[in-house]
Amino acid sequence: MVEISGTAQSRFAAVKDAFAASFAADEELGARFTLVEAGEVVLDLWAGFADRARTRPWDAHTLCPIFSTGKALAATLVARLVDQGKLSYEQTVASVWPEFARAGKAAITVEQAMSHQGGLAGFPDRMDPADWFDWDLICARLAAMAPLWPPGTASGYHPLTFGYLAGEIFRRVDGRRMGQSLKEDLAEPFGLDLWFGLPDSEFARVAEVQRPKALPDFGHRNPATVAAFLRPWSQPGGRGPEALRRADIPSASGHATSEALARLMGALADDGWLDGADILSPAVIGEAARSRIRGPDLVLPFEMSWGAGFMRNETVHPWGPGEQTFGHSGWGGSCAFADPERRLGGAYVMNRQSAQLLDDPRPRRLIEAAYSRL
Repeated sequence: MVEISGTAQSRFAAVKDAFAASFAADEELGARFTLVEAGEVVLDLWAGFADRARTRPWDAHTLCPIFSTGKALAATLVARLVDQGKLSYEQTVASVWPEFARAGKAAITVEQAMSHQGGLAGFPDRMDPADWFDWDLICARLAAMAPLWPPGTASGYHPLTFGYLAGEIFRRVDGRRMGQSLKEDLAEPFGLDLWFGLPDSEFARVAEVQRPKALPDFGHRNPATVAAFLRPWSQPGGRGPEALRRADIPSASGHATSEALARLMGALADDGWLDGADILSPAVIGEAARSRIRGPDLVLPFEMSWGAGFMRNETVHPWGPGEQTFGHSGWGGSCAFADPERRLGGAYVMNRQSAQLLDDPRPRRLIEAAYSRL
């Protein structure tokens, strides 16, 4: 039997049982699940090991790679610019990034870019996977690239390029990279263990990822899906895992604890209040989370509803029953979500990745058990 650490209110005994069952079924190596309700941490459980050799127990300080779950952080940072009056979702990307207007992209708006409608899901032409570590090079390629489909006509998930699009829009307006802003504006002031661009001093507490043995089932192989996921250069490579940890790529290289993610998402579910401070106005939270496009995604094999950088729960329902719940999931199973109807934020992180693209059964069981007790 695995030893489960942390705390949980007595009403969440079923969640603890579901967590233990995942370990008993050998579905987990190490994992953590946290819930925040009305600003209070009401459940925070962890168990297992932070390394594949099972010598380093998972603890409250273990940092986990969160992959695309970091897109929820990027969406929050862009929303803060909107809240400050420095950016609007309706303005064009080219209004802050003039080079982006090339190749028929002059009319693409910030909200279209943030909701995966821009047609830049991946690079169809051969490139060195190490190029992803050169921020300016990738942004220049995106600015020069012709869209893979007519912008605004459909969504097509941008697994990696989203981070460069959102991050460069942010940099052009704010002057900082997202990693610096995340640290200075949210992580340090509120004690949130959230990182884009991890310093070497934190490496010792990073969970070692165990990759899945199978590839995801995309259900189709159209040009957008192939460019986004299935080319040898679709993901960063050639530099090793430590280079990816150091990289400030908001769509791929984030690190966090589930407690930090849940506290942030709990604030977004609670009118923007975090430890007595207003990190986002309720109006802008609603604007960031509202649906920009809903329908069959050109890259993912799902009907998707996209906000301005946030996945919406109303189609696949990976995060409980709430129609207004929003958040993001990450490659391998991690997720973070905000349910404004119940003032609930939650997050799940783990280091044994599954091949599920969105609806991993491990967090689903935990979330369903939690909602049954709300």
